[in-house]
Amino acid sequence: MKLVIKNLNKTYKNGVKAIDDLSIEIGTGMFGLLGPNGAGKSSLMRTIATLQKPDSGSVFFGDINVLEEQNEFRKILGYLPQDFGVYPNVSAEELLHYFAKLKGVTTASGRKEIVDSVLNVTNLYDVRKKSVSGYSGGMKQRFGIAQLLLNDPKLIIVDEPTAGLDPAERHRFLNVLREIGTDNTVIFSTHIVDDVNELCHEMAILNGGRVLERKTPKEAEKGLQGLIWSKEVPREVAEELNLSLNILSSSFTDNNNLNIRVHSKESLKDEGFEEVKPNLEDVYFIALKND
Repeated sequence: MKLVIKNLNKTYKNGVKAIDDLSIEIGTGMFGLLGPNGAGKSSLMRTIATLQKPDSGSVFFGDINVLEEQNEFRKILGYLPQDFGVYPNVSAEELLHYFAKLKGVTTASGRKEIVDSVLNVTNLYDVRKKSVSGYSGGMKQRFGIAQLLLNDPKLIIVDEPTAGLDPAERHRFLNVLREIGTDNTVIFSTHIVDDVNELCHEMAILNGGRVLERKTPKEAEKGLQGLIWSKEVPREVAEELNLSLNILSSSFTDNNNLNIRVHSKESLKDEGFEEVKPNLEDVYFIALKND
């Protein structure tokens, strides 16, 4: 099933235009929605999830008119918001049985089967008796995935799921998403470039509520072949070069200089630069600079 969004608009009462005539189609698999904080990602996610109404536009998932058939759509939707609360002193297993009952799984045997299944998928089975409020950040996020899988969703939305996770928790969480993303449509909203690079076969860069670029990560990187240059320079030199060159990013070297990455259609070899392989971070910064 395909998610089709056409001419979507949303302006809040304070005058902020969060979604600006946005149109996009998203098919099966992991789709990365990449953009800085305030780009409109969460507004788009909430709108797709029927938590807020747009001012205009349409959203279809397969034959379902999402904005007009909200109850029907919610039956096949799994949504993990950026922040979610849990009941204190209630185990993961108890909570999942409760949520399964709310989602229409009426028999005890049916609930046990689906709850055990999602606990195993999210690697939480061994800690199923533990209170969710006592889970680490990464475990809570995996619990969030477990609860959204209870109704066997066809469209899954996860909004900034790895923000604040340590490297080990982030790795475990991404592995869970990778496993469930094979047969479902999963929209993965984030400002972390590496997450999209690791997980997603397609992506869009969003800013100001608009799609700036829509490609596969590999296509986007290939499009910059021969255009990215690198050089190690003292910090004061980097500040001077920033006036004449399109510096995309910089990182400190061991001797406290800066290694700068520059986007240029002209060769910079005569200025001591080395041509380097483009990466997705280069794509991201160029899109934002050109916006």
